[in-house]
Amino acid sequence: MTIPKTMKAARLHGVRDIHIDEVPRPEPGPGEVLLKMAAVGVCGSDMHYYLDGGIGDAVIAAPITMGHEPSAYVAALGAGVKGLEIGQLVAIEPAIPCGHCEMCLTGHPNLCPNVRFCGTPPIDGVFSDYAVMPADNCVPLPEGFSAVEGALLEPLGVAIHTVDLSHLRVAQSIVVLGAGPIGLLIAAVARAAGAGQILMTEPIPERRAFALNYIADAVFDPSSEDVVTAVQEATNGRGVDIAFEAAGAADTPQNGVDMLRPGGTLVLCGIPSGEDKLTLIASSTRRKGTTIKMVRRMKFVYPRGIRLVQRGMVDLKAIATHFFTLDDIPRAFEMVAGYEDGVIRAVVLLAGTD
Repeated sequence: MTIPKTMKAARLHGVRDIHIDEVPRPEPGPGEVLLKMAAVGVCGSDMHYYLDGGIGDAVIAAPITMGHEPSAYVAALGAGVKGLEIGQLVAIEPAIPCGHCEMCLTGHPNLCPNVRFCGTPPIDGVFSDYAVMPADNCVPLPEGFSAVEGALLEPLGVAIHTVDLSHLRVAQSIVVLGAGPIGLLIAAVARAAGAGQILMTEPIPERRAFALNYIADAVFDPSSEDVVTAVQEATNGRGVDIAFEAAGAADTPQNGVDMLRPGGTLVLCGIPSGEDKLTLIASSTRRKGTTIKMVRRMKFVYPRGIRLVQRGMVDLKAIATHFFTLDDIPRAFEMVAGYEDGVIRAVVLLAGTD
């Protein structure tokens, strides 16, 4: 197979300004792999860059290729790479930690201050025909695993890490604020981990309906009802054991606290839009003795994610509701930005996908 010297890449030039550019194809160095991209999900953090131009101090200062939820086919091997084969379908861990700082050495590579993360300025992502990644970041997918499922292992990995942080115990009750892809997968992982009651909140009607069909025991609408009261009533006034905030809205962190029982745990996963801050009422949070956990991406959980999918414990294919070509990425981003047509996760299909 002849590999071209140039390729297409979807590059963000500014707010709501994404172009399909012709760029040089990268070459794999020692220990690296050239990947022919197969499927890439459009993530909520991609949308923050698209709509706001940045996340916190990570700001778009020059054109950048977005995308960090990929599966791919191995196209070429750099020097010294073993354990991978040309044509093999792999999932990609998008974070490249340094491997030698204190956080990496103590088992927290997701907190590495030197991490390079696909699609985070100034590191290019994978909305492109090809990409180069370290071989260690490539996870071979088992027979029968689809490219779309491989791409969605990344948001599933975030959900697994989120539930891990909560220390969920069998039969405990939870609420997930936000029924987007991450919120839905958090709920699905929590169910697999033994959650006894799963409540959700979501203002978009299509997502409420999806959540009820997919995983939730009940879904409440914050635009038309007092969701704190609804959750309290659904738990007979006790409150839930764990609240997972996955919406990034201004009021959802405090809603989560108010929904908790005394001594409960709040896990903050959503990325705020607009102002880079979140607000909690000190007195109510303190009086409950609330444990607060912040989610920073994930650790290496892909093998666990693969097992969850193989055994039918989490349905990833259902989350992928809309599909686009690389040339159609501007339309994909606008659809996700406007929550159009009941979109849950939009996926860009590139090569040999199913």
